[in-house]
Amino acid sequence: MRRRQLNGKGQEMRRLRWAGMLATAIVLVVAGCSSDDSGGGSGGQAASCKGSVGVMGPFTGDAASIGKEQLNWAKFAVERFNTDNKTSYALVEGDTQLDPAQASTVAQQFLSNDAIKGVVGPAGSQEVEAVGPIYTRANLGFVSGSATKTTLTDGTRPTFFRVVPRDDVQGPTDATYMIDNLKVKKVMIIDDQTSYSTGLADATDQALKGGGVTTSRESVNQKQSDFSSLVSKVSADTDAVFLPWQLAAKAQVFSQQLSEQGKKAIIFGTDGLFSPSDFKADGSYVSSFAPDIKAIPASADLVSAYSTKYGEFGTFGPPTFAATQIVLTAMNEACKAGNLDRKSVVDKLKTTNISNSILGSDLKFNSSGDVEGAKFYIFKIQGGKYTLANQ
Repeated sequence: MRRRQLNGKGQEMRRLRWAGMLATAIVLVVAGCSSDDSGGGSGGQAASCKGSVGVMGPFTGDAASIGKEQLNWAKFAVERFNTDNKTSYALVEGDTQLDPAQASTVAQQFLSNDAIKGVVGPAGSQEVEAVGPIYTRANLGFVSGSATKTTLTDGTRPTFFRVVPRDDVQGPTDATYMIDNLKVKKVMIIDDQTSYSTGLADATDQALKGGGVTTSRESVNQKQSDFSSLVSKVSADTDAVFLPWQLAAKAQVFSQQLSEQGKKAIIFGTDGLFSPSDFKADGSYVSSFAPDIKAIPASADLVSAYSTKYGEFGTFGPPTFAATQIVLTAMNEACKAGNLDRKSVVDKLKTTNISNSILGSDLKFNSSGDVEGAKFYIFKIQGGKYTLANQ
């Protein structure tokens, strides 16, 4: 009797030990599955981490050719990132029409969408100024692929970053090229009354004057479409007309009216005019905040894959791809650290480093939110083709 009782207790103890071992094994298996789910690709992420990235741009309106390219590259970036990292992040679109008021409306909508952990855009400097207070108060990070006004990173917008260089880099670059290569002596500068345009006009004006060039200033409303009276002010001895505009189609009209009046001045435009479908003035020059990635061997696969799905593109789309990639990487890193919220994403943006980016260089931000080592590229238009003119 006693022996049977002892055997019963022994069996009970063995059952408890087996139960404990089984429970431990289950925990290990579950942990192993979670680890597997978070792997894959480069820096893969657990499937349970979900979130959205908002993208702001002028998807309709006068600047739609630029905005659609930016949107397509943002979509492409999300598709590639999800495939490479086995994630399922989503994209939320916000059409700003390059209008600060509309951009503010989109920003409020993004703010109320808790799934959005980071934002790509907006496109224009005047829009960044409009949405800056909204995103700053909410500690929501936003990365622009095209806003270049120098003062945007003056510290008043601590959650703002950009993957393109600033106007105080572009202005001297453009002025130096005009002086050294085009041998200009007299330049007319015409801004389009936006903060982007006036800031860039000021920077270039200062650099040209510093190089001994005589300059004159004019201003035109961005909505204007007839420039004949303005063209009449271009004197016969004006070597170049500098157009820091955002709407390439408007510059094409200006160039046609310049030709109609027999004026020989060269048009030199800034990044907003880099649109082969809208601006084709032969002999003109355009500076851009990004290279033509078709000439970057390391980006060949991306160029081929994008072109197959979305078609031709200029220089506005690839920086948006880079901005989207950086936001998603920061979200992914925050998620892996166990805290995918907006503040954590901003913290990760400050330290994110994309090696060998689509733009042909590493992408990382300095303490102000500017990308390190960025430069401007100058293209000459011949027969509708944009050819790199500086190295």
